[in-house]
Order: sequence, then structure tokens, then C-alpha cells
Amino acid sequence: MGYGIKIRVRGEYALFTRPEMKVERVSYDIITPSAARGIIEAVYWKPAIRWVIDKIHVLNGIEFTNIRRNEVSEKASESEARRRMNGATDPFYLSATDARQQRAALVLKNVDYIIEAHFKLTDKAGAEDTVEKHYNIILRRLRKGQHFHAPCLGTREFGAKVELIEDDAPMPPSPLGNLELGWMLDIIKNRDKMYA
Repeated sequence: MGYGIKIRVRGEYALFTRPEMKVERVSYDIITPSAARGIIEAVYWKPAIRWVIDKIHVLNGIEFTNIRRNEVSEKASESEARRRMNGATDPFYLSATDARQQRAALVLKNVDYIIEAHFKLTDKAGAEDTVEKHYNIILRRLRKGQHFHAPCLGTREFGAKVELIEDDAPMPPSPLGNLELGWMLDIIKNRDKMYA
């Protein structure tokens, strides 16, 4: 019995930001492996396991659209928050009206992916952590539509619909075939500590 999963991820819009674009946000052509891992971790994440993305199947053609988004130009500072926690009484807020900036974004439209992934036990796994246990939990959560936080397609405003593809379900064909998309950044935090 294999312990991999296949999920179908769909959404109206997606934004997987290219790091080389500075001010205006421009999406990669498809979902990044780190974004795919983030979607699965939104459904089920534990320190005892590490998700590995095996394949990403693109089910819809790559289609872009331009949108304008409102963003704020500053962040609430940690030092100001600590001052309020230590007794300061002056107001603490970030005025979105005063700090608003409108930015253009080139986003993906009508995205539909199948993500194949498996997990490995990490060094944080205890004696009670078995592969079978975690596999059954992720299957149950996917079948019931449960998640720890809302899965999204790159940014929070672009929500993702996630559903399990059962083992006997046929794989829909991809309109793209094997397409060379160039280089893509895959961010893995604390690689040495987490994956030893």
C-alpha cells in the first residue's frame, strides 16, 4: 500500500509571485512546489511529518489577467506593540486609508491542478507516530473537507477548493503535455534542521 495522496486544487484566481519582480506582482505560469506544499499543510500539518511534492499536473490552459490590488505600505512595528503590552495607553493602529497603495498584479485565471505528494517522518516523530496513522488522518480530513486554515492559491484572497482524488479515479488529461517552464524558486525553511 502506497502512502502518497492525489488532490485536485481549483480556484478562480491565483498569484504565485515571482521574486525577481520588485514592485508589481507577477505570477509564475503554474503553482510552485512550495505553494503546493502549503496547500497540503493547510489541510494537515504536524512537526512529525514533512510533505514532499512528487508531481503537479496542470488541467487548464495557462491564462493570465491583470488586476489592481490595494496594499498597505507599512507594517505595525513590534516595538510599538511591546510598548502597548507594557502599559502604554496611546492608540495603536495602522491606518489603511493613509498607508494604502494601489498596485497592479498579473495573476493566473481559472486554475486547476492535480498535486501528487507523499510524506516522510521527521526526527520529531515520536513512538506513537506511524506512517499509517498520519496517512489515515490526511485521508479522513480530505474526505470531510477539513482544514486547519483556509487553503489559498498564493495569497489569502484567492481561496482554493481542495478535494481528494481516490486511487481508482481516472486522471484527467492535461492540455499542455510536457511543457518546459524554466526555473522556479522552491523555498524550504530550515532545511538542515527539519530534514536531517
